Amino acid sequence: MGQVTGTKDKNYNIIWFAEACLSNALRLESYIQDAERDGDRELAGFFRRAQNESRKGAEQAKELLKQRLD
Repeated sequence: MGQVTGTKDKNYNIIWFAEACLSNALRLESYIQDAERDGDRELAGFFRRAQNESRKGAEQAKELLKQRLD
């Protein structure tokens, strides 16, 4: 991977992962709104659970990065 991106920095990879999780959580918000607008509670709940998992992933990545930078 370092040959492609020009970086072998493991901390950069953690930052990328956190950003991807947060971006996913943001995108899922629009999916939740679409499902709710269509009255599909099951789908909205599914996307909410996925959004929570994405947020957890971001929080875990931030905590891991913090530990590594301290």
